[in-house]
Amino acid sequence: MALNLLSKFRALSLTAPGSSSAAATITRGYYVYKDDNYKTIPARYNFKRKHYIEKFKRDRKLKFIKIELPDMTEETNISKLTPDEIRAKMKEKGIQPVRPWMEKPVFISATSGTFEAYVPPEGDGKVSATLAAGAKKKFEFLEKKGKSMMAVRKIRQFDEDFDPKVFAEEAQQIYIDMHKALADFDKVKLHQMVTERAYPMVTHQVRNKTLRWQFVSSLEPPRVVHARCTDVISKENIFAQVTVRFHTKQTLAVYDRFGRLQHGSEVVAKDVLEYVVFEKHVANTYGVWRVHDKIIPDWMPPRQPSYKTYKVEEQSAEGTDVAVMEEKEEKVAETATA
Repeated sequence: MALNLLSKFRALSLTAPGSSSAAATITRGYYVYKDDNYKTIPARYNFKRKHYIEKFKRDRKLKFIKIELPDMTEETNISKLTPDEIRAKMKEKGIQPVRPWMEKPVFISATSGTFEAYVPPEGDGKVSATLAAGAKKKFEFLEKKGKSMMAVRKIRQFDEDFDPKVFAEEAQQIYIDMHKALADFDKVKLHQMVTERAYPMVTHQVRNKTLRWQFVSSLEPPRVVHARCTDVISKENIFAQVTVRFHTKQTLAVYDRFGRLQHGSEVVAKDVLEYVVFEKHVANTYGVWRVHDKIIPDWMPPRQPSYKTYKVEEQSAEGTDVAVMEEKEEKVAETATA
């Protein structure tokens, strides 16, 4: 074995075979091009050089989009082009054409308030029509009826079938549907029943609460007591507002997020007298009547406040409570003297 290795070293060495050196050493340790003493491994072409899958070759081809590069040397005079040619070139490059005006279209779906609000007579719902106060109230109502009739005629120019008596029943149904949607907190239906101005007022402090509302009956039939029309921006853009008087019996119970009763009762029904303003964009073909505002007269008694719920803290021993109260009283006395 050793003799075979020695003969191989001699064959690779550059020294002559009859040299007197005892052991042949390799004097070359680098590659020399086309050297007979250097053994090369021939290249093999039986394996794939591409790391990707062949069947996706077409998809890779579609990833590259051939675009037309602009010729920067060619100077085009825009003033010589027609407006249609300029528009075609801008559309080709994906540039939005410049408008000669800066205004943006604005759609007004509701007014910002109640114009010429109805003033309810004092003692409404309690004073009989046979008494002097009730007769005076009726006379004042007839005096204000002229403007309302003019507004009704204006509404009929856009809606020929409008009738105040029929609309009062329709308004009551809108009023009931609005409260049911509020109890379920159905935002989509609520926007259909309430204008954009009234939506934040209706949904104020309703989150994280449970509402139980029920319409029991009508003590008096609903009636239209006030109607007005106004134009916004232009003479043809007309909004109509109709105030409807509701005298009903309802139940309302409000529970907080812990299920504690905050206001009202589900059993005890109360008489409710309300003046609700309905608004419609009559100039709009697809306009609908929606709840816009509620009129609260000054003579109406204040509402019953809701109970505020809070977490009851754990109390310690009686002696420590007395000590804590004494410390608090001392601090208050010190601040007062200072």
